[in-house]
Amino acid sequence: MAKKDYYEILGVSRDADEREIKKAYKRLAMKHHPDRNQGDKDSEEKFKEIKEAYEILTDANKKAAYDQYGHAAFEQGGMGGGGGFQGGGGDFNDIFGDVFGDIFGGRRQRASRGSDLQYNLTLTLEEAVRGVTKEIRIPTLAECDVCHGSGAKEGTLSTTCTTCHGSGQVQIRQGFFAVQQTCPTCHGRGKIIKEPCTKCHGQGRVEKTKTLSVKIPAGVDTGDRVRLSGEGEAGENGAPAGDLYVQVQVKQHPIFERDGNNLYCEVPINFAMAALGGEIEVPTLDGRVNLKIPAETQTGKLFRMRGKGVKSVRGGAQGDLLCRVVVETPVKLNEKQKKLLRELADSFGGEKGAKNSPKSKSFLDGVKKFFDDLTN
Repeated sequence: MAKKDYYEILGVSRDADEREIKKAYKRLAMKHHPDRNQGDKDSEEKFKEIKEAYEILTDANKKAAYDQYGHAAFEQGGMGGGGGFQGGGGDFNDIFGDVFGDIFGGRRQRASRGSDLQYNLTLTLEEAVRGVTKEIRIPTLAECDVCHGSGAKEGTLSTTCTTCHGSGQVQIRQGFFAVQQTCPTCHGRGKIIKEPCTKCHGQGRVEKTKTLSVKIPAGVDTGDRVRLSGEGEAGENGAPAGDLYVQVQVKQHPIFERDGNNLYCEVPINFAMAALGGEIEVPTLDGRVNLKIPAETQTGKLFRMRGKGVKSVRGGAQGDLLCRVVVETPVKLNEKQKKLLRELADSFGGEKGAKNSPKSKSFLDGVKKFFDDLTN
């Protein structure tokens, strides 16, 4: 009888990756495993098919041969078949070990990596734009310098736990399930410390505040993080330390506002300069520069100063400085100034004034039309 297609057996497409194949195998193997279907010959045969298909399709060489030649690649003593069914116990444990291992801790005790830490660092805009080196103090759990993380008293050694034989896990069977649980004797460490270290009391770690020098690259902004590998909490049982993440927060600046790589600032100018034009000194992060104001400049006009913004930490072109002009109304006028302004206002009267204030005339015309339409 012709063999069924391995992809059809597992119910996956021919371009399925290893993860999809493994997922399909677990699902079908759990359903048809002989331990769950005792005395059912059909399920036993189905399980053998599933296992053979899985072993072929997860082996890169065998899969390539099968994709090219089909079942003929394994006939006449070719590359060998899938091995067939070898009894229920071992295979079944492998399946359920994979399925439940991540949930219940797996079969072997793994040293627990230290926790990652976060430190919130506040910078000025100048520091964020130019880069800076800061010293920070971090409260953390560090490896005990007496027992070097073992937890045992100096000169003594820990012993392997006799309950779990060093794995840190014990297996509890419930019917066809094999569930892994933390060893109740050693609490998952896999070893027994008869004489604990007097400094860390058997924990292998001690509380400590350490000082670090952190180099913040130029161009960072609020929300950016700098990772310091291995500067987090020390791991358990000599496991690697976690990482430290320095979270950047940039303070509000009294003059500039940042938007991406660009900087914005408001530049107040007096009435005379707005009307007649002139030149004004404006600040940048690199010093002062002169900005030319053309005659008849209105409030809200934006002037772009190229390359005077920020160069992002992620690269790319440097941003610009955008100066928004605000025409300032004069205050605390003396009598002479008031008289001059009245004369100026009189000169704007009548039809002549429409040339000097085109926006005002347009607005007044619009208002008049609005009320005319209401009365009609």
